[in-house]
Amino acid sequence: YRWEMEKIGIAQIHLQTIYASKYVSNKAKGTVVWTPVKGEGNALVSGSWKITSNKKSTNVVLTVKGELTVPLPALTKMVVSPLVEAEFERLTEHYIDNLIQRFGGEA
Repeated sequence: YRWEMEKIGIAQIHLQTIYASKYVSNKAKGTVVWTPVKGEGNALVSGSWKITSNKKSTNVVLTVKGELTVPLPALTKMVVSPLVEAEFERLTEHYIDNLIQRFGGEA
């Protein structure tokens, strides 16, 4: 799957994360694992879901790792990198919140 995120930015700097990942599910293990497709976009994103059934609930563990390549001068990267990292974390939290609202449970 190829993902093109919305542009984010401050002042004159705008970034858009684009990446592709290959997804593989294993029903017997209760997992979904995704690995980056190199050469697609400006990021490498990998991760997994581990889903465990408890008799009255389901436990889901999410692991995500991302690496973004941004062609910016070193000084600009020092300023922008923490902002990009914070935005990635915010979007991940938003994703988890949406799952909780849809399926119930707690973070």
